[in-house]
Amino acid sequence: MDQGRGGLLSAGGILSIIVGAFEVIGGAGIVALFAGSFFRKMHEPPFFPGFPGSPFGAEFNVAAVYHWLTVMGIILGILGIIAIVGGISAIRRSSFGLSLAGGICALLPLNLAGLLAVIFVSLGKGEFE
Repeated sequence: MDQGRGGLLSAGGILSIIVGAFEVIGGAGIVALFAGSFFRKMHEPPFFPGFPGSPFGAEFNVAAVYHWLTVMGIILGILGIIAIVGGISAIRRSSFGLSLAGGICALLPLNLAGLLAVIFVSLGKGEFE
């Protein structure tokens, strides 16, 4: 610890950055896999089978699933960016609100590292300027 800084806030910021990086990578991967459904018509994609018993038909379901997965990938990437920015804010001790928002965005995919990031940032509230 340098200059009287506690380690919990730094640990929370680092965890938030790590989880945010995984979210951005995962979101980009999901978008890369499924964004093609916005630009071309896919009848029977190789990695997601149709739903033959659906009242709307297999094409509707596959297209809807692909669109929703693309949107979820974009949302995951945005959450990751916010988590990274919040983690940097926690390490710099500049804004408690942004740091907590970053920790919460790291928590939203429901993982242990995100939960620890929120707890560590909350416990380090007194260290902000």
